[in-house]
Amino acid sequence: MATVIPYINNSFVYSCTSKEQWGYEQFVPEHTLAFQVSGETHIFHQQGNMVLKKNQVLLAHRNQFAKSLKIPAADKEYKAISIILKTEDLKKYAAIYNIEQNKKYTGRWNVVLKPDGFLKSYFQSLIPYLEQPHKGNVKMAFSKVIEAIELLQNIRPEFREFLFDFTEPYKIDIEEFMLKNFRFNSSVENFAKLTGRSLAGFKRDFIKTFNIPPAKWLKEKRLEEAYYLIHHKSEKQSDFYLNLGFENLSHFYTAFKQKYGVTPTESLIIKK
Repeated sequence: MATVIPYINNSFVYSCTSKEQWGYEQFVPEHTLAFQVSGETHIFHQQGNMVLKKNQVLLAHRNQFAKSLKIPAADKEYKAISIILKTEDLKKYAAIYNIEQNKKYTGRWNVVLKPDGFLKSYFQSLIPYLEQPHKGNVKMAFSKVIEAIELLQNIRPEFREFLFDFTEPYKIDIEEFMLKNFRFNSSVENFAKLTGRSLAGFKRDFIKTFNIPPAKWLKEKRLEEAYYLIHHKSEKQSDFYLNLGFENLSHFYTAFKQKYGVTPTESLIIKK
């Protein structure tokens, strides 16, 4: 897999792979606009699952957990181009054009679009930035961000609420959120952010709720889920370890043996 992130303000991302790959980052910190050039991206996010197919565009909201499985086409590599719509750039745009948006966006956080000719041409225009990043600069990158904002508002005026939602996550119930989202491989800091708390406040409230520190709870919960999948669903660990937040099989085997005293395979033999 090859991923290119130009130095010009880290605004553009190009992904290319010849085999099925999981995306590593499972937290979306900024609004992202992505165009599927070839292959498919299977996305598993907090509000459900979706598939981004060739020639489709995804607009993803910031501050959410999401996993992506990159699947190449039968006769081609997987290719996708993304532009990161950073909050700081959106605020600059809002200041320039006197946009005031104080409401929290309440619509869908992941929207699939069928691009018109303008949007297709826009992504084609990003190719020089991706192939020759050393020739670009911050001002040029910002001009492409502005262009993307204009195009999105032209396609759907209601995207203004989506783009200029600068509110931060509000305080929510920790137990409900963690039980729904423990499978996402992300930092404790990101879990704290999405529950509307500082890191210190999150750790304090977490221990009050679960009587255990968050990092330890996440590890234990994922291992308990793994045990259930192996023994009650007859699933292979190679099929689910990434989906449960483990970085690799070695990491999973080590953690499993530390908790249960045996490897996943040995635990099946013992049960029999």
